[in-house]
Amino acid sequence: MLAKRIIPCLDIKNGRTVKGTNFVQLKDAGDPVELARIYSEQGADELVFLDITATSDKRKPLISLVEKIAREINIPFTVGGGISRTEDVKDLLRAGADKVSINSAAVQRPELIGELAAKFGKQCIVLAIDANLLDGRWKVFTHGGREESRYELFEWAKEGEKLGAGEILFTAMTRDGTKDGFEPEANKRLAQMLRIPVIASGGAGKMEHFSDVFAKSGVDAALAASVFHYGEIKIKDLKLKLKQDGISVRI
Repeated sequence: MLAKRIIPCLDIKNGRTVKGTNFVQLKDAGDPVELARIYSEQGADELVFLDITATSDKRKPLISLVEKIAREINIPFTVGGGISRTEDVKDLLRAGADKVSINSAAVQRPELIGELAAKFGKQCIVLAIDANLLDGRWKVFTHGGREESRYELFEWAKEGEKLGAGEILFTAMTRDGTKDGFEPEANKRLAQMLRIPVIASGGAGKMEHFSDVFAKSGVDAALAASVFHYGEIKIKDLKLKLKQDGISVRI
C-alpha cells in the first residue's frame, strides 16, 4: 500500500501566508519561507504554494518567492496561481517547483491540461478544483472561489484525468476553514471513480479528521493550512496518530 501524504498548503497574498474561512475573511498566518522550512523539517511529505490573487490580478506567480522557498526545503513542492501558458510552467520548474497546480485557466481552456502534460509530463500537472455545494450539486468555481463555472465537480475531474492531469486537488468550499472535517462523500466518490491520486482539502480541524478521510474516503493525500500554520497540529504528532490508526505514512 502506498503511504498516505500529509501536505501543508501555503495560500499567499502580497507575499504573506494567509488563511480564511469559505475563501473569505483572510488573516495573516506568517512568512511563507519560514513556514515552508518548518514543515519540511517536521516531516511534511509535500508542500503546496498557491498565489491566490495571481489570477484575479492577471499576473504571473511570484517567481522570486518560489526560488526562496525551494532553497529552504527538500520535499516536493507544487506551485499554483496565475498559470496559463507553458512558459509559466517552465519558469516555475526552473525556479525550483516540482509540480504546478492549474485551476481557472484549465476551466477556461481545458486543452491547456493536455498541452502541459505533453510538454512536462503528467506527473507535474495537478488539476486543482474548488467546488461549492449548491442545490445538491457540486459546482466548480474559479478565480479564488469568486466565479461559478459551467462545470460540475465529478464531470470536470473525469475530463481533467482524460486530458492528462496527474493528480486532482479537490477543495470543498463548504468546508474550507471550518475545521469541521473533510467532505466525506465527494472525496470518496472522486477516489473511487478516478485512476489518478486525489488530494482532499478543506475542513481539517483535528487529527481524527485526517484518519477519517483516509480510512473512509480512500484519498491519497490530505491537505491543510490553518491547523498547521497556527501550531494546532504538529505534523510529526499527526503521523504518529495516523500510524496508530493503521494508516500507512512515512515517518
